[in-house]
Amino acid sequence: MALRDFRVSHYDLELRTKPSTGRLAARARLTVVASAVDAPLELDLRSLRVERVLVDGHPARWTHRGGKLRIRGRFPVDTPFPVEIRYAGRPEPVHTRYWGDVGWDELTDGVIVASQPVGAPSWFPCVDEVGAKASFQVAVTAPTAYTVVAGGVLASRVSSGSTTTWTYVADEPMAPYLATVQIGRYERVLLSSGQVLAAPSGRLAAAQRDFARQPRIMRLFTELFGPYPFAEYAVVVTDDELEVPVEAQGLSIFGANHVDGLRGFERLVAHELAHQWFGNSVGLADWRHIWLNEGFAAYAEWLWSERSGGSSGRVLAEQTRAVLAGLPQNLRIGDPPARDMFDDRLYRRGALTLHTLRTQLGDRPFFALLREWTDNYRHATATTEDFIALAERHADRSLRGFFDAWLFQPALP
Repeated sequence: MALRDFRVSHYDLELRTKPSTGRLAARARLTVVASAVDAPLELDLRSLRVERVLVDGHPARWTHRGGKLRIRGRFPVDTPFPVEIRYAGRPEPVHTRYWGDVGWDELTDGVIVASQPVGAPSWFPCVDEVGAKASFQVAVTAPTAYTVVAGGVLASRVSSGSTTTWTYVADEPMAPYLATVQIGRYERVLLSSGQVLAAPSGRLAAAQRDFARQPRIMRLFTELFGPYPFAEYAVVVTDDELEVPVEAQGLSIFGANHVDGLRGFERLVAHELAHQWFGNSVGLADWRHIWLNEGFAAYAEWLWSERSGGSSGRVLAEQTRAVLAGLPQNLRIGDPPARDMFDDRLYRRGALTLHTLRTQLGDRPFFALLREWTDNYRHATATTEDFIALAERHADRSLRGFFDAWLFQPALP
């Protein structure tokens, strides 16, 4: 992770787009705090054309090459100041070696933003680091026929002529990769207080059936993990198929292929909701700790299964162990290489690690550990070492051997 002499505490984004053309005209206002008076501000921004940069209201010197926007000048130290960037163009997803295309992308009729892990610079200038959290306001102007959904709370919706501006406010700190905008011909309905579902009209009835038990999942996770960490939770179902559902902060995106009207993908409903605690509120200090996101969300699927009349955690653990035993034993899930960050083995072994820890600690200490974990690191970032230390406090003994075997040795214990 690059060391920077500044941080961004707030992003205020104004976006104007028309899905039929794919073009974007935008203004980003960043609240910046510098720690060095003359170190350049280096922001990540790809494929879009920078038109103007202002620092504290005055034109600034800048260059934009190789996906890096560098702004030079003399900046106040330890005092917030505004940086305004006007930019435009046709956003393109970031092409990655291992994870496919991520970031702003076009649907058949609309826009999807799924930035994990490095796609945020495809649509706004940012510090694209997993632990660089900030508050957000996102205003999107689009043709009135389209619905816009973003993370946070819908603060206003104002129509003017043939367009409507949707403004969302997220006061809770958010990593740039978790910021999102979804644009489509969607209908918005309430599943429960604070829980929004947006889906194409032709898929709405099936989606309402598939997500009908989400409020129950929310109640269970609140009991097990502590209070829901954000003001609202939205689910968007696209009219296109997606390889996998994707979580953003306060929002998850599912493809048409994840909706069958039969609750056939309910484990994924639980998985994406669990990420609001594990990954979004409790963020990662570095991507090598990714099992803290995916292992915990995968284990949340098991917890919902055993509480909703499905297979117990013990049965799911036995099945998972049998599957993992037949797969290559060459992945250290506590420090995976970039190519394996989203390997299914990391998800499964992470869940199995947590279930085994639960059997060793007992239910009461284990769930007390999870609640303290989400409370201690709420809206912050954490590491595997932080989790190990907290687990040892609840176990009242060393767990170094346990975690070394499960997280840092490739062979299945």
